[in-house]
Amino acid sequence: MATVRVLVLRAAGTNCDLETVHAWELAGARAQRLHVRRLIERPAVLNEFQVLTLPGGFSYGDDIAAGRIFAAQLNRHLSDALRAFVDADRLVLGICNGFQVLVQTGLLPWRGRPGPRACTVTYNDPPGFQDRWVYLHGVSDKSVLVQRDTIYEMPIAHGEGRVAFTTPADLAALQAAGQDVLRYGGPRPGEPNVHGEPTNPNGSAGYIAGLCDETGRVLGLMPHPERFVTWTQHPCWTSRAPRAAGDGLALFRRAVAYFA
Repeated sequence: MATVRVLVLRAAGTNCDLETVHAWELAGARAQRLHVRRLIERPAVLNEFQVLTLPGGFSYGDDIAAGRIFAAQLNRHLSDALRAFVDADRLVLGICNGFQVLVQTGLLPWRGRPGPRACTVTYNDPPGFQDRWVYLHGVSDKSVLVQRDTIYEMPIAHGEGRVAFTTPADLAALQAAGQDVLRYGGPRPGEPNVHGEPTNPNGSAGYIAGLCDETGRVLGLMPHPERFVTWTQHPCWTSRAPRAAGDGLALFRRAVAYFA
């Protein structure tokens, strides 16, 4: 089987690209970092990869709004290439700032839906930067990367992570389609709540921590799976029974397995 190739796209202010490359390589893929300007110069580069990843950070300082300028670049110069990439049965992953970018571009949650965007990722409620660990519940098997009925632990670090919808009907439609694949929640049964309250750290509608598009091949999430790929990255690794890998690695492995 040929090695899965992953493009990690960065811009000024991206600061999680190296960790994301490391996570993909641990999962068995071959990852390459590329600045968005190089991709704009030659969009056909996308054809060399099976997965596109938009990593975390603060692209262009999150001026105007988180991910807005990065998204504007993609929409202006790479819109057709990105849509063709998804249509070719390839995968897109957006982490934290990358999630914000995907929503701003319209690739999430409803690609090609007419009219104004009905979903956004905006300031936390209550306001403030959340830098802590959380529990995530896989509640749908719609996404290629997420396993249903699985509880993950991952860190978050954001001030604009609240998923919001224009109307309650928009949220209900997303939930009915199973696109709210990851929700904030409590620990595994029988385990202590070592990460504390609040369970929903940013006030997201429907406790949404991650969502996918209609195809299940585009996933965005606010928590950072690349920051928990080995057990020793867990804050309680010295006091709890060790695991073979960090929970975040499972998402990257599922993406690689998709092409097996």
